[in-house]
Amino acid sequence: MRPTNAAWFFLAALLLYGGVNIYLAKRLFQCMAAALPRVNVPVFAGVYAFIALSLFLSLIPLPSAVKDAMRGLGSYWAGFFIYSLMFFIAADAAITACRLWKIIPSPIPPGIRLYAGLVAISLTLALIIYGAINANHLRITSYDVSLRGKSLPGGMKIELVSDLHLGATGSEKRLEKTVAAINEQKPDLVCMAGDIFNDSYPAVRDPERVSLLFKSISATHGVYACLGNHDGGKTLGEMTALLQRSNVNLLNDDYVVIDGRIALIGRLDGRPIGGFGGMRRGDISGMMESIDKSLPIIVMDHNPKSIHSYQNGSADLVLSGHTHRGQLFPANLITKAIYAADYGRYQKEAGSPILIVTSGAGTWGPPMRVGTFCEVASISVSTTR
Repeated sequence: MRPTNAAWFFLAALLLYGGVNIYLAKRLFQCMAAALPRVNVPVFAGVYAFIALSLFLSLIPLPSAVKDAMRGLGSYWAGFFIYSLMFFIAADAAITACRLWKIIPSPIPPGIRLYAGLVAISLTLALIIYGAINANHLRITSYDVSLRGKSLPGGMKIELVSDLHLGATGSEKRLEKTVAAINEQKPDLVCMAGDIFNDSYPAVRDPERVSLLFKSISATHGVYACLGNHDGGKTLGEMTALLQRSNVNLLNDDYVVIDGRIALIGRLDGRPIGGFGGMRRGDISGMMESIDKSLPIIVMDHNPKSIHSYQNGSADLVLSGHTHRGQLFPANLITKAIYAADYGRYQKEAGSPILIVTSGAGTWGPPMRVGTFCEVASISVSTTR
């Protein structure tokens, strides 16, 4: 049987990851050997390989406590890997430039490699510590949205929360702060714009605690949600069952009229990891035909890239997440380049729907935030004639 494109991609990614780790391990060993000349090479290689593969090891059948430990170790390693690689490459580039310009002698003295490595490691550790602390601080970002030509007497206060990634490292502890922050805002409506889970229901350590926290959300018109790309897969049924028993109303390419005042639509994500068990994202036009156009029409759509599909006036306000605003610098520069709006408020032109993208209340992969922050978006919606 011939390998599929996915198999070739996986093999190429594995080879790339292995090659990069050889480079990084060599640089780390050079620093360690300079400080501790008797360091054992096989022991160092074994420990490094175990840590580098810990996230993959968490995927194999193991006792839950061991899987959690492997997942946590691998998540922090991912942050260390990203930044140490960046700083070691920068250090090597600087040393090479200085050697070419004859600022430092050739061959390069071992002490220069040592000090450059120590700087790289120190900067990496500083960013990891900062990122881990920063990820546990939750902000409230406020928006005032006025929808022209619609009627909404008294307005409505909506709390937008996205990308909880329940099951990821630190996610359930962070959920307590998120729910408390939502309740402090005394919302009329809470919208969860996808990626409530992190691919796997069994990864959630305490589902009943999660359910109790969701039930404790206080909103006049309740809590509504749509599915994101990480909310699918084999355990979709267990995920949706938890939401249902937790008073979270899931809208799967469907809509509801709330208090006779607004129409709220929840879209299925277009590219779910593992699929939605046969459910697929549909065409919104058929749904729109049955909605009273005099009502403000609000859409929860996890991925803000879909904003182009609402330019025909089929929505007034679109609520999204997904991007994390890059989560870790410099990834925020990438998301800013590939999305029309990777964060904040966006409106293409007068008459186009208003898009609000939240950076999310949680983290994916490394439990860190560098250059971004976790947030709940508090949106005050009013109308004008």
